[in-house]
Amino acid sequence: MSDGDLISELYAGCFRRLVVQLYAVTGDLTEAQEAVQEAFTRALVSPGRFAGLDNPEAWLRRVAVNWARSRYRRRRVLDGLLRRIGPPPAVADHSPEHLALLAALRVLPEGQRHALALHYLVDLPVDEVATTLGVSAGTVKSRLSRGRVALAALLADTDDTTTTGEADASQAGRIDVQS
Repeated sequence: MSDGDLISELYAGCFRRLVVQLYAVTGDLTEAQEAVQEAFTRALVSPGRFAGLDNPEAWLRRVAVNWARSRYRRRRVLDGLLRRIGPPPAVADHSPEHLALLAALRVLPEGQRHALALHYLVDLPVDEVATTLGVSAGTVKSRLSRGRVALAALLADTDDTTTTGEADASQAGRIDVQS
């Protein structure tokens, strides 16, 4: 029997049993499933060594329990840090203009969307956007230019659906995408 077949057979035979055991340890079914999956993933890294174990199910259980404990400790530390810094600032803007902007951004090609978001929403300079995306500064400038044109056209379509009074009132809080 090959090493891969052994792991497949063990997976079919003991996955559920291990999940039930880890569920008792973690108290969370999703967490238990992730822990067991992680154990099997680690077994796949070196299947030859895994095949040589006397009790592979016990090894899987130990790896899953250790992974779950480590994750719990990391989560506890993170929760403590988050409590110390306080609640996150409220950044969600539910205004019609903001929602229209987000909907229009989702329509754009990925490169343009990423360039626009990083440059205008995150306030990164063109060179830093280029470094982040792994492209040249010229490519970023091109994507920004094309993205602004496409975004303006998409947002103009939403402006056509509003009445003149609503459009004038919404101009005060609207993001200028032409600059």
